[in-house]
Amino acid sequence: MFFNSRILDHFKGFVFPPEVILCTVYMKCRFSLSYRDIEELSLIRGISLDHATIQRWMVRFIPLLNKKFHHRKKQVYGSWRMDETYIKVKGQWKFLYRAVDKYGDTIDFLLRAKRDKVAAKAFFRKAIKQNGKPDKVNIDKSGANTAALDDLNFEYKEGKEAEITIRQNKYLNNRIEGDHRFVKRITRPMLGFKSFASAKITIAGIEIVHMIRKNQFTNSTNNNHFETFKSLMAA
Repeated sequence: MFFNSRILDHFKGFVFPPEVILCTVYMKCRFSLSYRDIEELSLIRGISLDHATIQRWMVRFIPLLNKKFHHRKKQVYGSWRMDETYIKVKGQWKFLYRAVDKYGDTIDFLLRAKRDKVAAKAFFRKAIKQNGKPDKVNIDKSGANTAALDDLNFEYKEGKEAEITIRQNKYLNNRIEGDHRFVKRITRPMLGFKSFASAKITIAGIEIVHMIRKNQFTNSTNNNHFETFKSLMAA
């Protein structure tokens, strides 16, 4: 892929070329590999990398890629399935809030330290800001999720806007529960994150790759997911 001068500005000061950096970041987000696994695989290909270097690349480029992806993310449908799953950070369980639409396309995600109304409401506000207000949301029996939606509906009612229909159908949430598996499969070999900040960044990268694999990037006709991932830099 040709990288123009504006894109190459993001890679100034790095010893390795953009192709190597993006390939390494992609592998970390796509496969169940530790940083040391990627370090060894790179060495087999004749590229001497330190695992700490790969970590720095993740911190530097995943937020940028995430921002660029959301500028070109396909529109989602108004019927959401929302649920949270567990992610271990510094030996403690944290909560990854996620939602997909009725076709399984990812709507949004948010890692939070606690599982409560404040966390659920923060997730819904973020998801609605980036994707628009849903017509209906299917959730589990969590009182926190229900309370968060009730608060939002109260605000919509005061503003004379249409309220969000709340459903609690376990069968309908099978799709989001199944979708958690991709994220869990990638994070499981890590045996937990060392910091909340690194967990947020890595999960964002995993979610980007997952959405690319689900063809949620507009105008992408390339079946090579890595090529689509690289093309984000030109988005």
